[in-house]
Amino acid sequence: MIRTKIVFIVILLLCFVVGRSYPQSEKQRDTASITVMLRFDDIGMCHGLNSAIGEVAATGMPMSVSVMFACPWYQEAVPILKQFPNVSVGVHLVLNSEWKNYRWGPVIGAGSVPSLVDSDGYFFPSRAALFAHNPRVEEVEKELRAQIDRAVRSGLRIDYLDYHMGAAVQTPELRAVVEKLAKEYRVGISRYFGEQDAVGLYNAPIEGKTDTLMRIANTLTPGVRWLFVFHIGLETPEMDALVDMNSFGLPNVSKHRNAERKAVLSERFQNVIRSPKIQLRSYYEVIKESGLASMRRPEQ
Repeated sequence: MIRTKIVFIVILLLCFVVGRSYPQSEKQRDTASITVMLRFDDIGMCHGLNSAIGEVAATGMPMSVSVMFACPWYQEAVPILKQFPNVSVGVHLVLNSEWKNYRWGPVIGAGSVPSLVDSDGYFFPSRAALFAHNPRVEEVEKELRAQIDRAVRSGLRIDYLDYHMGAAVQTPELRAVVEKLAKEYRVGISRYFGEQDAVGLYNAPIEGKTDTLMRIANTLTPGVRWLFVFHIGLETPEMDALVDMNSFGLPNVSKHRNAERKAVLSERFQNVIRSPKIQLRSYYEVIKESGLASMRRPEQ
């Protein structure tokens, strides 16, 4: 009888311990998960980029896509992106036009923002050239507002802002303009949600981009939001003709962007990114979960 009572007590204690430990293991599992954000830049720049983003979006991955609404091909990007509910759309704020023989200018018109354009009415190819021309803050605000308005008129849900080549946040005054516009239009700003940049593929060798991406993906740790920024495209005659006028620009840009596309779509990366330990988040989801009030200016 005594032995039966002892066994019963032991069983009760074990049940109590197991019951207490289950929530702890759930918490540990949540803590161990790795949050990853995939952002694809420069969409709307040309047909080759739009075609590439259609392929990647078709995987169904939660992802964020930054569209250059100052470029003529944004009109093709809009109906492509409207097909994919897994895509969170951002405005890739543009103050530069870097490609030889393929230039674009202000949405609002060159005459309205003369400090932002060269003698032909196009944006300058580099930040250095732009700021050597002393861009006026009020003209920058006017042009960025026009780009956001065009994005809103497209019918896409706009979730966030970011900035092509970093020009729109080059100075504290311009960064304040971007923050003001984000607040006014009630959208987020990329890198304002505590994201930590994963090492990118931009400068990785063409033939080594998939291996580089896998090396990065396999070393991510829990506790932060990891942000991958991709520059994808297709290797086509259109993209073969693109030549970056900046000294830091990559030669063979179409080969680089196509290799980056292949790396993202590779079975190796898809297997990792879809594993239970990875939580994929778009900016739409991050904003829904954390709220715009959680945004904080990143440390410089």
